[in-house]
Amino acid sequence: MASSTLSRKAVFPVLQMSCMGCAAAVQRTLRQQPGVASAEVNFAGRNVSIDYNPSVTSPAKLQTAVRSAGYDLIIEADDDTGEAGEKLEEEERRQYVRLKRRAIVAAVLSALLMVTAMTPSLMHQAWAGYVMWLLSTPVVFFCGSRFFTGAYKQARHRAMNMDTLVALSTGTAYLFSIFSLLHTQFWTRHGLHSDVYFEASAVIIAFILLGKLLEERAKRRTSSVIKKLIGLQPKTATLITSGGLPQEVPIKNILLDDLILVKSGERIATDGRIAEGSSFVDESMITGEPLPVEKHPEDAVFAGTVNQRGSFKFRATKVGSETLLAQIIHLVSEAQNSKAPVQRLVDKIAGIFVPVVAGIALLSALLWLLWGGEAAVVHAVLAFVTVLIIACPCALGLATPTAVTVGMGRGAEAGILIKDTDSLETLRKVNTIVLDKTGTITKGVPAVTGIQWLVPETAALRDTLFSIEKTSEHPLAEAIASFLGEARLLDVVAEAKPGAGVEARIGGETFYVGNASLFPFWTARKESESQTTVLFGSDTQVFAALTLSDEIKESSRQAVAQLQAAGIEIIMATGDNEATAAEIARQAGIRHYMARALPDDKLRLIRDRQQAGKTVAMVGDGINDSAALAQANVGIAMGRGSDIAIEAASVTIISGDLRKISTALRLSKDTVATIRQNLFFAFIYNIAAIPVAAGILYPVNGFLLNPMIAGLTMALSSVSVVTNSLLLSKRTPPL
Repeated sequence: MASSTLSRKAVFPVLQMSCMGCAAAVQRTLRQQPGVASAEVNFAGRNVSIDYNPSVTSPAKLQTAVRSAGYDLIIEADDDTGEAGEKLEEEERRQYVRLKRRAIVAAVLSALLMVTAMTPSLMHQAWAGYVMWLLSTPVVFFCGSRFFTGAYKQARHRAMNMDTLVALSTGTAYLFSIFSLLHTQFWTRHGLHSDVYFEASAVIIAFILLGKLLEERAKRRTSSVIKKLIGLQPKTATLITSGGLPQEVPIKNILLDDLILVKSGERIATDGRIAEGSSFVDESMITGEPLPVEKHPEDAVFAGTVNQRGSFKFRATKVGSETLLAQIIHLVSEAQNSKAPVQRLVDKIAGIFVPVVAGIALLSALLWLLWGGEAAVVHAVLAFVTVLIIACPCALGLATPTAVTVGMGRGAEAGILIKDTDSLETLRKVNTIVLDKTGTITKGVPAVTGIQWLVPETAALRDTLFSIEKTSEHPLAEAIASFLGEARLLDVVAEAKPGAGVEARIGGETFYVGNASLFPFWTARKESESQTTVLFGSDTQVFAALTLSDEIKESSRQAVAQLQAAGIEIIMATGDNEATAAEIARQAGIRHYMARALPDDKLRLIRDRQQAGKTVAMVGDGINDSAALAQANVGIAMGRGSDIAIEAASVTIISGDLRKISTALRLSKDTVATIRQNLFFAFIYNIAAIPVAAGILYPVNGFLLNPMIAGLTMALSSVSVVTNSLLLSKRTPPL
């Protein structure tokens, strides 16, 4: 295994994996290739995440290596576009149809076999054995060919997987039956019946194929979130050409700064900013919020969201894999491909499980041969076949990834993106949350909280103040203009006064808007440190005093109350002054806060809590929060914050609603509980089933498990694990 600073990370679909042993073989093969730093196979997702050095190896070389091991990679699928998704989906569809066809054929022929083998008037006919041989042969060698082919490929590489178990067991039963049918005298000479087990070999394959069919259907549902997200991307867009004419073009032809027309009811093709027109846009797919958002010129729009009313034109600011939708798809895919700590342990167990099971099967057969009495050979063969069948580690391999996939998908639907399964597991342990103030608890933009007119309010004065602020570039001007609403726009000649405000001339008169330094005669009471005061007046008089502050979000107080009710300590850390910090903490219901906190102070606060044994989550949205987000056990970024903050965090809440934190914590607890239930079912099943299959109950009550029942039980165990994972979406509270 090699590593390099010049590395690339890519996710490729893997074909022809049938169990966790297959996943381990693919992973082992890739890790042995020169230039590969790491390779993590997701059995449930049918793909592999590879970190490799492109100067040493390439996707084509990796594909060749995987093919030599008996599997395949789709190397063209390394992107976030719909084309790769369509190719993978088409390949999966073909495999599913092929599996369905073979399962149906196996079921029909096996049913005929069972009728022949279980009907007294038929089973004792001289020709019955030959008919069963004829019926079982296509089941074993056509319907079950995948198992024998897979076992052969594994044997070439001195490896074993589920295919090995199925091929050995059904092949042994089939060959044993042929020997018994053609050499009846061998058994009668020893006083034994010449029983055949053609129906067992066929029914085992039929049950396994039916189980695989149900498993594939269930797994396609667990991974549907990626397909749904890819489906949100429109295939074409209406481009406004340089001549001003609309032209429908493929989405891949859209370039940065292109002008695009969006009609009512259409999905938006790329990220951008509105240039002309206004509308209401349904952004629920990225925020989880049901209400449409009103959009005006210069407002941002995102790929995959739906224009509900009217039409507008926008300039593309991000295209292809750079759009928010593509990033969401990438994050969800990365999260589903990352492995939880418990899954890494399961992988190690699965890697040695198949050889151990084969050893147990041989040991069982040997013990039966030594102490099995008159029917020793028959019982030895049955025990060998049954142990191999019932111990297939499929359920073990599906336990964690199916639950993670459903949990991640559920989170994505609610606008909660979790980058990796380590964070998913850690979230449920969080008992301390550090909140940034600006943009996290508060809206992050100033708003006018009040206006006091010191002279009679007139339309002329409102128009004057509105016109001055509308033409000003000061950060507070937009908030004041928005607060004043509709007013008449006057001709203004303005001059900025750095650190003070603006001086404006309208119709021969001079006006001022800014702080008290512009009004030396202003003798009002001391201003509150938790609010900003802006004065509007002339050379001799102040007409009005406006107060502005960064208001807390409507959801913040409820979110804090929910978290505190769950026993979680909430601390607010802000760079603002003491008075502002105290006021915001009071409004949000936060008991503990840190004022005038620099990035180093936030980092130190988190480290102190961690050293005290706390599991800490940091919630922020600014560049100054990035170090604290990286230091925390779980970093949670507000989705409308800086790119650096989002990159440093392991969880992103797209809408910026703090109530989603409680949802993420519940989702983590439910997902981990489901993983534990699945692992319990899988381990208990194997621990209990293998001794019974070996015949441990035979000396006690004469019970010996039929190989056909073993095949059915193994299939149902896998289906039960996947079904339990699917129930996660029902158990998780509404998001």
